[in-house]
Amino acid sequence: MIEINNISKWYGNFQVLNQCSASVSKGEVVIVCGPSGSGKSTLIKTVNGLEPIDRGSIVIDGVSVAAKDTNLPQLRARIGMVFQGFELFPHLSVLDNMLLGQMKVLQRDRASAAGKAVEYLDRVGLAGHASKLPAQLSGGQQQRVAIARALAMDPIAMLFDEPTSALDPEMINEVLDVMVGLARDGMTMMVVTHEMGFAKKVADRVIFMDGGVIVEDCDKTAFFEEPRSQRAQDFLGKIIH
Repeated sequence: MIEINNISKWYGNFQVLNQCSASVSKGEVVIVCGPSGSGKSTLIKTVNGLEPIDRGSIVIDGVSVAAKDTNLPQLRARIGMVFQGFELFPHLSVLDNMLLGQMKVLQRDRASAAGKAVEYLDRVGLAGHASKLPAQLSGGQQQRVAIARALAMDPIAMLFDEPTSALDPEMINEVLDVMVGLARDGMTMMVVTHEMGFAKKVADRVIFMDGGVIVEDCDKTAFFEEPRSQRAQDFLGKIIH
């Protein structure tokens, strides 16, 4: 579903990604973790072209992200993205936030888009909040709306960039519970997160990054029980402690 081939990226003279390669199969859940500044958020943003790459290639379901003839808005409509911030339009109701992308990008009529919106709001436990503005919701509820909005676009895969990092601790689980449900339903997912309990529960594989390099890419059992690199061992020791 997702092929990342030897990609590199610089910000000026600073190299943020250094020859990173990874792949995600259909229905697979891949957790991307590592210390702050390791390049994991940049990596996930390159997948749908939000961050351009300087070298290498990324192919999603047979489409090259960096190719000049690739329609990036169309590609991004197929790859759901959930950010650290909720990125909801504050002046629109929850329902209208859900409708906008469907109607503008997918050309759905309002009735069809509203049907999808209600379906996915119900899935994330927010069916009764469609008429509210984002400011009337808690942080956890806003993030669940953001997830529902992405799902309403019928994505072939979902990308999550530290979706719980802006939440109060008591709100984290309500978002993670939605993501666990997606994983169990077979959604292809790449998730940047520090939530190692969540990673243990849903991951098929774990990618560990440090200094812009993919240090480890292995199944979750191997990563948590027998990390090969000293850097991953040190990281897990601090996180789990």
